[in-house]
Amino acid sequence: MPPWLLGSLCCVLAARAALGGGPAGEEEEEKLIRVLVLLPQDDAYLFSLGRVRPAIEYAVRNLRESGAGLLPGYAFQLTYEDSACGNRALFSLVDMVALQRRRPDLLLGPVCEYAAAPVARLAAHWDVPMLSAGALAAGFGAKGGEYSHLTRVAPAYAKMGEMLLALFRHHQWNRATLLYSDSNPERSCYFAMEGVHVVFQEEAFHMAVHSFDETSRHLDIDDVVRALQTGERVVIMCASGDTIRNIMLAAHRQGMTNGDYAFFNIELFNSSSYGNGSWRRGDKHDLEAKKAYSYLQTVTLLRTVKPEFEKFSLEVKSSVQKQGLHEDDYVNMFVEGFHDAILLYALALQEVLKIGFSKKDGEKIVQQTRNRTYEGIAGQVSIDANGDRYGDFSVIGMTDPEAGTQEVIGDYFGKEGRFEIRPNVKYPWSHGRLRLDESRVSEHTNNTPCKSSGGLGESAVTGIVVGALLGAGLLMAFYFFRKKYRITIERRTQQEDCNMGKHRQLREDSIRSHFSAA
Repeated sequence: MPPWLLGSLCCVLAARAALGGGPAGEEEEEKLIRVLVLLPQDDAYLFSLGRVRPAIEYAVRNLRESGAGLLPGYAFQLTYEDSACGNRALFSLVDMVALQRRRPDLLLGPVCEYAAAPVARLAAHWDVPMLSAGALAAGFGAKGGEYSHLTRVAPAYAKMGEMLLALFRHHQWNRATLLYSDSNPERSCYFAMEGVHVVFQEEAFHMAVHSFDETSRHLDIDDVVRALQTGERVVIMCASGDTIRNIMLAAHRQGMTNGDYAFFNIELFNSSSYGNGSWRRGDKHDLEAKKAYSYLQTVTLLRTVKPEFEKFSLEVKSSVQKQGLHEDDYVNMFVEGFHDAILLYALALQEVLKIGFSKKDGEKIVQQTRNRTYEGIAGQVSIDANGDRYGDFSVIGMTDPEAGTQEVIGDYFGKEGRFEIRPNVKYPWSHGRLRLDESRVSEHTNNTPCKSSGGLGESAVTGIVVGALLGAGLLMAFYFFRKKYRITIERRTQQEDCNMGKHRQLREDSIRSHFSAA
């Protein structure tokens, strides 16, 4: 062999060894699970990297130390990227693949619907499992095509809709008003109400829907409450805790807390950022709020606590505080969910490896994440056949109006579809007055007294004829004007229509949301 060829061969072999080539390197590569975590850097989000990262690393460390979750030699390599709440998640994924020339083995996140939609499509195309404690909108429930590789480890909004459906059946209700704030970029309350709306619509429930922007300087809570009086007497609300309190105070002052209305508040994500049912603020309105809240019940995730959960909570709290974050809720639904996502993936991967497949068989791994129950950090986690976590929820109500004591009065177990009311629960509303017929709708939507016209006079007939002639003339003029300038207008707007179309596709159509059209 010529010396120059021998030298070149040595260089190639050395480079391959440095890159992990060879049997040993290939085996190490096969056992290295590359995880890309896509979450916002901004700590304004409840699911920011600063809040969730300690939980993910806690799960990975426990799997490594216990040796029970992964086969020998396997290890996780975690990479964190800022997803923001939009396109950046997709860009981060594509940039990483382009730079490293390899795809991740697992995607964790994103959470925001508009960020998750394009990433989920790409995950399906690349055959990469995607686990998230977000992407909770109803549109992501269609797993047959573009979202086939998405598994949701937190209860989707439609699961909460199923819980409310069971609650309504318990009370024999079939009408509701949905009231929500649509003010933040991730639109959590909008998508939460969409989930409820989809489930109720399938049951042909009659619904009135009202939205408002709680950040607007022009928001008038009294107007919001007056709008409720034109709808149904069972009101489901989603907004911040302070806004819910202001709505209940306004409802109390307008005489709506006397048994004629039932109010339900959705506490999203086990976080007090969304109304957690607390009426106490230490201000002059506390006494009035206590009376109003006796007619409010709060829907929240069922809280089950294992001994290990306390250790987990303390460690997460310590890690988050070191980053300068000090708050009431260190462990919320997202923190728990992403911890449990690591456990679920480890279980699924282990089963896939045992039957002869590899970490690159993403579809096989996704199938193993579904239709199974396992132990999460706070209790049992059950994933249905569609890759969505069953939701267990509680209803909190005021059990002692004098003291203002609030307690759990009912629990819903999603896997069994069972709603259990605690014994000796007394409801503040009158069931007879809440079961209404169609006549009440017309009563509130037709506030203007009807006046008999007594027939049309001669002047009215003349006016109609003249108006018709003028209208016909204007219509013909508009037709010729439009025909003459149509080409110019189309040329001017071609680029604008293209840009607007792309924007709509990315923002609204990306999640196949039907709520706004309903």
